Amino acid sequence: MTSIAIVGAGQGLGAAVARKFGAEGFAVGLISRNQGRVDGLADQLSKDGVAAKGFAADVRDPNSIARALEKVTEMLGPIEVLQYSPLPQKDFLRPVLETTPADMVGPVEFSIYGSIAAVHQVLPGMRYLGENKGTILFVNGGSAVKPGRTVAGTSIAFAGQAAYAQLLNEELAAEGIQVSQLIIGGAIDESNPEKSSEALAQHLWDLHVNRDRFRLQVSAD
Repeated sequence: MTSIAIVGAGQGLGAAVARKFGAEGFAVGLISRNQGRVDGLADQLSKDGVAAKGFAADVRDPNSIARALEKVTEMLGPIEVLQYSPLPQKDFLRPVLETTPADMVGPVEFSIYGSIAAVHQVLPGMRYLGENKGTILFVNGGSAVKPGRTVAGTSIAFAGQAAYAQLLNEELAAEGIQVSQLIIGGAIDESNPEKSSEALAQHLWDLHVNRDRFRLQVSAD
């Protein structure tokens, strides 16, 4: 059995992705800073028949995220899919004219350093799985493609992560490793069939299976 590692797993999108990929036969590694929360989520998923386990890591610490992903592989099997989707901290969301160099340290560590550390950890294993197996999925808010003056930290850091993802897509395509980005404009809305967690999880599954595009954008409307 191969696994999906969800970095930034929570009760919304992370849980929906876990259920979708779990139903398709994947073991699920749930990664977040709070061990208790991912343990609780893993227990819920287990009741639904999903083989899931929680792992604690801080994406702002590259060694921490690498260790967590190594444990996912050891305990759940080779990582076939990596989803990088941690939720930005509120203190990253500052207006552009109030954003200092110090204010950018967190967003850059969170969105760029963390994603690079995660990719470097899983890439050797994906190569071992063979062509058209491995998938790296990035999930971002709308500021990744349309910067917002009131959310400068995420706008700048998401743009850097988007550039990294696109470069990976171009470089790894020849090896059969899919790299895709899901852009979610506005908030996830469970009452909207187009923007519910389940609908977005289906999009991520389709990106993994179809392997035919880099970016899929779900509008804020």
